[in-house]
Amino acid sequence: MCTTCGCAEGNRYIEGDERNPHSAFRSAPFALATRPAMRITAIKSDFSPQRSALGDLHYGHGEAGTHAPGMSQRKMLEVEIDVLDKNNRLAARNRARFAARGQLVLNLVSSPGSGKTTLLTETLLRLKGKTPCAVIEGDQQTINDAARIRATGTPAIQVNTGKGCHLDAQMIADAAPRLPLADNGILFIENVGNLVCPASFDLGERHKVAVLSVTEGEDKPLKYPHMFAAASLMLLNKVDLLPYLQFDVEKCIACAREVNPALEVILVSATSGEGMDAWLNWLEAQQCA
Repeated sequence: MCTTCGCAEGNRYIEGDERNPHSAFRSAPFALATRPAMRITAIKSDFSPQRSALGDLHYGHGEAGTHAPGMSQRKMLEVEIDVLDKNNRLAARNRARFAARGQLVLNLVSSPGSGKTTLLTETLLRLKGKTPCAVIEGDQQTINDAARIRATGTPAIQVNTGKGCHLDAQMIADAAPRLPLADNGILFIENVGNLVCPASFDLGERHKVAVLSVTEGEDKPLKYPHMFAAASLMLLNKVDLLPYLQFDVEKCIACAREVNPALEVILVSATSGEGMDAWLNWLEAQQCA
């Protein structure tokens, strides 16, 4: 269970896996999962939000740094430690397997609509014939993004998380062996669109790459600091739209480096091609490393 939002394994399935018991969505992708009716009789909690002078409420304090109705801070920490410890042990195994074959694994994270799938498809087209690549696509439902990746000629597998809001290390361990991963190649993991939970879950990747588009706010790194603190690189995407927007690039970079002073930043546009060479050079440098 995710202690941030409470998501569970839900109806996760990997496309084409008939053995997975969580397959209710395969025949009816948008049907609601059936579950017994529950009646809440009482909720008890001694947790109170912090209040500012203007009356704003802050629930991100306490040992757990978050709040769940009816659950103590101690219990939330116990659940989080248990879940993340198991995940991290699986991630370490993933990382060892990837490292043994010299594979560069990147975890692409962003909010929905940042343009990371379009950026990824353009990246794959430019790497075609030069570097062997494969992709794991994470979404709650549909195989749309995997189909877009396959159209570039790159092998891809879709991992649908159902009610889950992020990929975890077990999902990567299930999906990676189903792909023709070449030695010394690149595995791109496109995570579920979410700037909260994926920050906590190590998948066994070499780096997290945060994609932020200029159609979002400059202060997004301050609003979602854990993700940008966990990332090694921020791709500021859709910069071809800057002439039509009121977006302060320098302010955005300053906000990102306020939470992560070591964060690298590359300005890119999959549409115009701006910054793509710098992004490919970064990938090459990581492969060499």
